[in-house]
Amino acid sequence: MDPQAIREFIELKCPGTRVLVASRESGAPEAAWGDSFFIYDPEGNLPSQRQFPYATIVVKDYPGFDEFSQLNRPGIFRLNLGLGKDDFHTALGLSPNKFREPATPAATEDFAAVNRLMPHPVYAAQGWVCILNPSRETFRETIEPLIDAAYLKSLKAFRQS
Repeated sequence: MDPQAIREFIELKCPGTRVLVASRESGAPEAAWGDSFFIYDPEGNLPSQRQFPYATIVVKDYPGFDEFSQLNRPGIFRLNLGLGKDDFHTALGLSPNKFREPATPAATEDFAAVNRLMPHPVYAAQGWVCILNPSRETFRETIEPLIDAAYLKSLKAFRQS
């Protein structure tokens, strides 16, 4: 799978999702250009403080902040999914609390491994998981249900606000 195929899948599978690809034209900071953000916003009018993505695709490292996945390698990208604590535990068999400070996931995970579901290197404590360059089979069998879970969590949060 590549980032474009994943964007298209989410747009078709998750109605009401707005896909923002960060760019100069969108007013995004340069560090984020090329990254994709998936936000449940059925009317396309959420105020900026409520535009929290349930999924992202990151295509490069953020120097000094998130370089764990070595995304600056050619062709490497990372799909991130905000599952919440319960679905995180179900997906990985771990509590996201394991990744609270001062412990860091970098000490226990190989975040540069491709096609392997793992805790997010920075946001695991908030219930985020990630995968680098998922294969079609892994995407279909493992990632599609997790996209559903992240989307439903976002939908529920939208309806409760």
